Amino acid sequence: YNYLFTTCVHCGPRYAITKQFPFERDNTSLTSFTMCASCEKEYKDPNDRRFHSQTNSCVDCGIQLQLTDSIGKTLNVSQNKIIEKTASLILEGSIVAIKNTNGYVLCCDATNENVIARLRANKKRPNKPFAVLYSSIEKIREEYELDTKEIEGLTNTIAPIVILKNTEATTIATHIIAPKMNQTGVMLPSSSLLFLLSTNVGRPMVCTSGNIHGSPIISENAIAQKSLHTIANYFVNHNLDIQFPQDDSVVKFHENTQHILRRSRGFAPNYMEDNTQIESGTLAMGAHLKSTFTLVPNAHIYVSQYFGNLDNYDVATRFKKTLDQQLQVFNCRPKTILVDTHPAYQSSLLGSEMTQQYKAETHKIQHHKAHFASVLGEHKLFDSEEKILGVVWDGTGYGDDNAIWGGEFFVYENNTIERVSHFEYFDWLANDKMAKEPRISLLSLLGEENKEQIKDKFTSTEWTIYNKMLLSNNLKTSSVGRLFDAVASALGLCDSNTFEAEAAMLLEDCASIYSKSYYIDFLHNIPYDTIPSKKIAEAVLKAYREGFCKERLAFSFIYTLAKSIITLSRKHQTTIIACSGGVFQNALLVSVLSKLCKSHKKVLKINCKLSSNDENISFGQLMYFQNIKN
Repeated sequence: YNYLFTTCVHCGPRYAITKQFPFERDNTSLTSFTMCASCEKEYKDPNDRRFHSQTNSCVDCGIQLQLTDSIGKTLNVSQNKIIEKTASLILEGSIVAIKNTNGYVLCCDATNENVIARLRANKKRPNKPFAVLYSSIEKIREEYELDTKEIEGLTNTIAPIVILKNTEATTIATHIIAPKMNQTGVMLPSSSLLFLLSTNVGRPMVCTSGNIHGSPIISENAIAQKSLHTIANYFVNHNLDIQFPQDDSVVKFHENTQHILRRSRGFAPNYMEDNTQIESGTLAMGAHLKSTFTLVPNAHIYVSQYFGNLDNYDVATRFKKTLDQQLQVFNCRPKTILVDTHPAYQSSLLGSEMTQQYKAETHKIQHHKAHFASVLGEHKLFDSEEKILGVVWDGTGYGDDNAIWGGEFFVYENNTIERVSHFEYFDWLANDKMAKEPRISLLSLLGEENKEQIKDKFTSTEWTIYNKMLLSNNLKTSSVGRLFDAVASALGLCDSNTFEAEAAMLLEDCASIYSKSYYIDFLHNIPYDTIPSKKIAEAVLKAYREGFCKERLAFSFIYTLAKSIITLSRKHQTTIIACSGGVFQNALLVSVLSKLCKSHKKVLKINCKLSSNDENISFGQLMYFQNIKN
């Protein structure tokens, strides 16, 4: 009773503590803990619920907690009082770093504006939303209006973060937890430790990944103390080693459809399907930003959890370490390695190194074709007798013509993929800075007669420099992600992102508020073969300057994009439409498109088991290699 690591054959950590297969105690982190006589009796009794429970332990023989201050000094608190003491510290306004079963989380009182502001400042996270932990589904239902699917998602054993619409009944400090947003990420405890803590606190808690900005979640006690002591006032540590740290998964439901925004704890690395065609030893290295890898070590396909941006040294190190660990767990030696065509992706460079190390063969797969293949693979559409329109919209990806793609239309037929259309090219300026500053995307998309309207978004020096860049620039893009940024800037929502996809999230949030049916198709009566991005951006800006409300224009923009998909589907005479890419994490876009598909007798397929973003690239590379490349 009240032992924080109570488990049985049906519950408790598995993947996080696995060293080697098969899953026996000696092959897990629990091998360091010898069962006492009582636990061993349970373990050996066929009638006991803990019969052959490899994670069995108790307060006498099991995992021990430790409560320390920010400099690592242990507080004199008995084991059975640590959670109670931690709860009181949180209620007093402290930030506590807690070692959960999948890594550290940072917790504080979600009703205390001052402590949340301090957490933001300490973590250098000015606007990115925090998740909030509630102790029970009953507590959540008191503050949010939940549909059946949201309840199922929250109470699922995976216990993901679920994005919910705010209501007036919400007691938390929403304006600082998720600034400018009308929604909040909410979760239930994923472990007995968090369950007992949240119950003792008695009010909602901010619960965010224990890491420093841009780096992966921390799982080791010493590293947590070193890295988080400037953020947290106290630490709750334990002595169970975590082999595979993972962030919490994030999902969103829209009209009874689940959209996975981040696939990690609970979802990964669960295998996607039985495999009978791909040779074991095939490894797909994935993309560079939302990085994952996919491994075929046996008759199953395993897709790893999300890691993050491989530009970050710690993320790249975690990626390689986890990959090496999985190869060890499965006793697998790669024979074929698949990489992105982008020559500078860290995943591609690492793939090249591993090709030499294992004397494997390597194959390059184009980014957006891998996205398309991921949907075809998920829905088993490679044997389709019908043509399929593939729609892949995202922020960036290396195209076959050396441009930066991101607004692509393909047709799949008879095991071939052909690019049939795209959003018109516009200038890609200032390298990665363009992805961080939506105002630059807007400038690039406006004609000379419209540029002056946004001059006040730049200093005089910036204005001169960026306009000179436009005159000499050679790099082009078809990115719908940057078009979303441009429209967000045009509507005054965001000129500079403080976190990835901030502008797109604000635009979706703004459009979701609009409830009327008076919307605009910005491409109405405009014939096109490639989607005229500039006309869309200029039309939005013009309408906003003429006094149209931004909510209506934001919704109209999303409607226009969805309608363009129907137009291209008609042109290429396809019934099935398969969509992928980070832009399709926009639940409102998917909802509008779904309704249009139904009214035009089209069949819509999107990523379901995987996220629409670059997390699906590694699986898509594998599907492309199996069904197209071969």
